[in-house]
Amino acid sequence: MRFRNISRRGVALLAVVLAGSMAIPAFAQTQAAGAAEEWITRLASPDTAPDIDVAALKQAATDRIKARSKADAAPLKRAPIAPELLKLPQIAADIQFDEDGAVVRPESYRTLGRIADTLSHPSLWAYKFLIVGHTASTGRRENNLTLSQRRADVIRDIMVNTFKISGKRLQSLGLGEEQMLDNNRPTAPVNAQFQLMTVGKAP
Repeated sequence: MRFRNISRRGVALLAVVLAGSMAIPAFAQTQAAGAAEEWITRLASPDTAPDIDVAALKQAATDRIKARSKADAAPLKRAPIAPELLKLPQIAADIQFDEDGAVVRPESYRTLGRIADTLSHPSLWAYKFLIVGHTASTGRRENNLTLSQRRADVIRDIMVNTFKISGKRLQSLGLGEEQMLDNNRPTAPVNAQFQLMTVGKAP
């Protein structure tokens, strides 16, 4: 009888554990859905700015680094290279790359998938977007600018080739450390995040 009682308790305990483990994915899905809705709301703004001249912004970043002005030598003293971008509807995300490289680490593909799902939402079909890459203030500025452009290009390629987002809706821009997300902490990892911005109506 004692053995039977223990067995029944064990079965009951197992049922509770299994029920709890089944509830976790459902809760996680609810959180993910909430985050996706928040991203959609942020990007689907009626105040979308006119088209951004990406080529001009790339050139401006390159020219500032070549100028080597004393006024912007220290990260804390640098004015935003593209202040017009600060007003655009946008989200920021942390995508992990190989160190000093432009290969996305496997653990970041889930985040990229969520972004692709966001871009595929019907309320965003009418828009096009700019993928903006950044780096923290470590190493050489010109190398950081090149690296951020390579990474932004890779994210765009993954969106187009892996997740089948139309290339006509996506542009990429690397700003290196010329427009950091946290100027007060130039070497902080947050400055290596990338941004996705709504820049106009899709063709």
